[in-house]
Amino acid sequence: MPARPSASRRTVLRGAAVAPVAGLGLAACSAPGKGTAEATPTAPVDLGAENEVAKGGAKLYRDHNVVVSRDEKGALKAYSTICTHAGCPINKLRGTTLICPCHGSEFDAVTGKVVQTPATVPLTELPVKTEKGRIIAGPGA
Repeated sequence: MPARPSASRRTVLRGAAVAPVAGLGLAACSAPGKGTAEATPTAPVDLGAENEVAKGGAKLYRDHNVVVSRDEKGALKAYSTICTHAGCPINKLRGTTLICPCHGSEFDAVTGKVVQTPATVPLTELPVKTEKGRIIAGPGA
């Protein structure tokens, strides 16, 4: 059996330079918000004035990772805006459609249902209520 040539210094250095870049690619597909306590409210949070969410509309509260919608009858619904595909915080609302920046999943802000894959699981619904003209969402709301 012929002897295998050993790796040159250049080959070893090139491999060492590529390894961190490959790691960045994997990190881009990881779940940035997954598993963190700040992902969604763990206690009731005051999101703002009740009149900020119009009938048939929705409002994204990025600082709390929550979206609140109001149906035509005036009932409020709230959902976590942590994407169920990879745990990315959703930061875009177009009409009543939430759009995840990581892989393009889309969700209906009124129902929480997936309207565009790769996500397959609906958003997590959160308790929501109004109190003294303010929207309160999260556990205990």
